[in-house]
Amino acid sequence: MSEAQIQRTEEPTGAFVLSLLAGLWMLAAGGMMGGFGWGGMMGGWHGTGGWMWGRGVQTFGVWWPWFGVFPGIVVLVGAVMLYVKPEQRRSWGVVVLVASALDIFLGMMGLLAGTLGVIGGALALGAKD
Repeated sequence: MSEAQIQRTEEPTGAFVLSLLAGLWMLAAGGMMGGFGWGGMMGGWHGTGGWMWGRGVQTFGVWWPWFGVFPGIVVLVGAVMLYVKPEQRRSWGVVVLVASALDIFLGMMGLLAGTLGVIGGALALGAKD
């Protein structure tokens, strides 16, 4: 096969790096909030629960950290798949973009991590073939 016949898809490195950082940040933020909730440092959710536990949002308060962890896992998988299968970068870019947007609106401390993920997803979508 000649070089003209071999089409190599360029890896979306910038999208991969930003998405990877976003996913790790989401996991760390959600994991820290979840870890503090069950007798962790400074009492966690139970110690600051006056505003949360006293108003009938107990179930939501327990599940709140998972809204940051789940998108973090999805963004990490999307970032790895962006690097491993660059020919499918548009599909994985959409996955990273949607999960990051969900983290911004639902996750704990998701603004910076979600913004990095949205930028990473947009870079994956905007990459030329």
